[in-house]
Amino acid sequence: MARYTDAACRLCRRESQKLFLKGERCYSTKCALERRNYPPGQHGQGRKKVSDYGLQLREKQKAKRFYGLLEKQFRNTFDKAAKRKGITGENLLVMLETRLDNTVFRMGFASSRKEARQLVNHGHFMVDGKKVDIPSYEIRPGQTVAVKKKSHSSPKFKEIKEFQITAPAWISVDIDKLEGQVLSLPTREEIDTPIAEHLIVELYSK
Repeated sequence: MARYTDAACRLCRRESQKLFLKGERCYSTKCALERRNYPPGQHGQGRKKVSDYGLQLREKQKAKRFYGLLEKQFRNTFDKAAKRKGITGENLLVMLETRLDNTVFRMGFASSRKEARQLVNHGHFMVDGKKVDIPSYEIRPGQTVAVKKKSHSSPKFKEIKEFQITAPAWISVDIDKLEGQVLSLPTREEIDTPIAEHLIVELYSK
């Protein structure tokens, strides 16, 4: 399976914005963006005029990197969003938010989406009582995501019980049972990811 293997902090610097790809490190003084707040490369500190196409491309790249998708997977998600009723850009964000890996992250069971994707791949989670190890699995309203019983003894999940988790309004979490439920599809106002989705729609509509 294709995946990004370069330094994650380069992605934040390229977008000049924290993408929170490294969990706790992103909130500390070790964050690369705190120390070098300019794009990587020898021309990173130079001034450059950005075209409309450049703005649209950067927004698409930022969305891909926030949710950890590569180009083909992101384009396929966009095509599915375009076929659904409603506003394409909002449909896209809802589909990205309700991926299993993102839902696990939103429930507080992982410190980053990258870690959530790894935990899902390793088979630590169940959806409605059935093991699901596909990060892109789309969670529907009413479904329950729970840490597998055998994984409760893992130091990772024992540690989670000590934290205060603040989940978004469209999710409920029972930290003692290490499970959560998707109450409804998130509205645009409930998605706090700083993405201008209309620019992505404009890019793919060319």
